[in-house]
Amino acid sequence: MSLLCKAIGHEDRKPYIVYLGSLPHDELYSPLSHHLGILERVVEGSSAANAWIRSYRRSFNGFVAKLTDRESEKLANMKEVVSVFPSRTYQLQTTRSWDFMSFGETITRNDTAESDVIIGVIDTGVWPESDSFKDEGFGPAPMKWKGACNGGKNFTCNKKLIGARFFTSEEESARDEIGHGSHTASTAAGNAVKDVSFYGLVPGTARGGVPSARIAVYKICTLEGCTGEAILAAFDHAIADGVDIITISIGPNHASPLDVDPIAIGAFHAMEKGILTSNSAGNNGPEEGSVSSVAPWILTVAASSTDRRIIDKVVLGNGSTLVGSSVNSFSLNGTSFPLIHGKDASSKCSEIYAGICSPGCLDRDLVKGKIVVCDKFGGNVEAHKAGALEPRANILKSEAIKDDDAPIAASFSSRGPNQILPEIIKPDISAPGVDILAAYSPVASVTSSPEDKRSLKYSILSGTSMSCPHAAGVAAYIKTFHPDWSPAAIKSSLMTTAKPMNGTSTSPGEFSYGSGHIDPVKAIDPGLVYDASKEDYIRLLCIVLDEAKVRHISGDNSTCPKGSEKGSPKDHNYASLAANVTPMKPFTVTFHRTVKNVGLANSTYEAKIMPNPNVDIKVDPEVLSFRTLNEEKTFNLTIVGEGFPDGSHVSAELVWYDGTHSVRSPILVSSVGN
Repeated sequence: MSLLCKAIGHEDRKPYIVYLGSLPHDELYSPLSHHLGILERVVEGSSAANAWIRSYRRSFNGFVAKLTDRESEKLANMKEVVSVFPSRTYQLQTTRSWDFMSFGETITRNDTAESDVIIGVIDTGVWPESDSFKDEGFGPAPMKWKGACNGGKNFTCNKKLIGARFFTSEEESARDEIGHGSHTASTAAGNAVKDVSFYGLVPGTARGGVPSARIAVYKICTLEGCTGEAILAAFDHAIADGVDIITISIGPNHASPLDVDPIAIGAFHAMEKGILTSNSAGNNGPEEGSVSSVAPWILTVAASSTDRRIIDKVVLGNGSTLVGSSVNSFSLNGTSFPLIHGKDASSKCSEIYAGICSPGCLDRDLVKGKIVVCDKFGGNVEAHKAGALEPRANILKSEAIKDDDAPIAASFSSRGPNQILPEIIKPDISAPGVDILAAYSPVASVTSSPEDKRSLKYSILSGTSMSCPHAAGVAAYIKTFHPDWSPAAIKSSLMTTAKPMNGTSTSPGEFSYGSGHIDPVKAIDPGLVYDASKEDYIRLLCIVLDEAKVRHISGDNSTCPKGSEKGSPKDHNYASLAANVTPMKPFTVTFHRTVKNVGLANSTYEAKIMPNPNVDIKVDPEVLSFRTLNEEKTFNLTIVGEGFPDGSHVSAELVWYDGTHSVRSPILVSSVGN
């Protein structure tokens, strides 16, 4: 009998997140008592208290518990539960960039308002002693701040870095030992720090988008990754602490349904409180459908290049020179060394695994003193461990050159289409994410190799992890001029003022960069915005979730339309327009949109279509006349086509123009078979 109890009580127990929606509006409600009561009804062979791990009770309702699969299924069938899902491990998505966007140190700023803005950074923590986070010239924290400095032992906050919390059981400190969090935090809101470089490369001033803003950090990641339960804990506290913008450069390898995606859940409740969340699109490009951040209330950011490209040159034995993209801080001083391919340097692995320099594959005797060529970027660590001279065959020290083709979508940046809501284009926008110089942790490995003992205060990283805080910094900049704008209005202003980008090798371009490349200066004066409220998002959720779950999420008595009245995600008031149609069949698609006037009180906008010869596009009405600020006008856009092959796309643009403002929205129709 004891063996049976043991099997029931401990078999395959793992952390599950139990999401209950919004907190009840009842002063007598005790989240912990409620959560333990729920657990008592399902836990077998153990006590509810032993199964319970943590509760979410500041900004939304839920808890984490160690459960068996059977217990999790019981919980999922309870009427009061929105969703139950494992606490999976998520990954980090890892100077000149601001100037490239014409967002230099001389632009117009509202310094008083900027110092009142708080950016919440959910990441690996920060190195608090970095010059990027010093508080010289800062006044007290904003009155709205309700957070705390719980950074652990030997961690001190200040008037710049006003808050710190950690949610990692392995490391009881908010101190950054990886470098990623310091990099993203300083990119978004770091001080201007002069004379920094990467071993002499790209020297200059490192600064964030809003240098006068405050920073609050929420450490959720270690070298092993970032758990879903920690992500939700960080959101729970950041929202209640009073941050204005959240930047989270973390994500899974693929998109998940909205009710089991911890970032989507946390960002929804942030949106309720007027907080916009900026999230990295992912680093699994250029594969189509790889974008992992898909919730319509999130600003999903792709990565693109700047006009400063860092290159390296490899001189071969025959005198030929190969040029490629690489960040290399040292030179072999003209000395030539033998080249060897990974597949020829192994006696214990297959050619494929040896070719990419997989862990444990390379023979030390075969690679010592040679330059090893690996078919995969990450192979450099294994090659170095095996004793190779220089893992990626980069001989000369890197140099920076001007790239007139920029911005171009980075090959690693995850692409659309949106696998959960295909009618919502993701990513939303692109921002600099290639070769970004920013603050770093001096105890972190420069190259991610444990054998690399070099120490740096500032380092160069690439990834959508780097583009995400750029967008967060610009969103904070907009908020200093428009403190009452909703998250959707800020997001719309970023999308409709974005610069068109050059096409990519993947089709269509909207799947690579969304609405285009971020333009901070234009974004503060978009003219019109496509706004959306919590109620608009609730109506969208009614299309993908049942009414009972929607009520739990909304925290009120929301009712969902029935049948055909539910509508389509394509009619959500989004700043881009997308629809799927049946291959090779004539189609008519109509979009319904509402725009709000935030430009000149008395203004008239005319619709202009950048056409596509394969479809006929009409806007009704073609002219929108406004008499007051914040006045709203509705229009329909209809696309008629004869049908096109499965897997093909038709792109166009709608621009509302008043002689000053160009309010641009991409239009994308995709032919998708069953």
